Amino acid sequence: MPVQPHLVELERKHHALEAELTIALSHPSSDDLKIAELKRKKLLLKDEIAKLKAAGTVH
Repeated sequence: MPVQPHLVELERKHHALEAELTIALSHPSSDDLKIAELKRKKLLLKDEIAKLKAAGTVH
C-alpha cells in the first residue's frame, strides 16, 4: 500500500477517535475503560502516523 493514502486513512481514523473521545468525555456517565481504550487506540495511531511521516522524510 502506498504510504500517502495509508497516512491519510490513519489520520482520518485518528480524527474520528478524537471526536469519539470528546463526546465520551463530555458525558459524565461514560465508562472509564472505554475512555482509556479510546485514548490508547488514538495514541497508537498517532505513533504510527509519526513513524510513517519520519520514514517519508528519510527517502
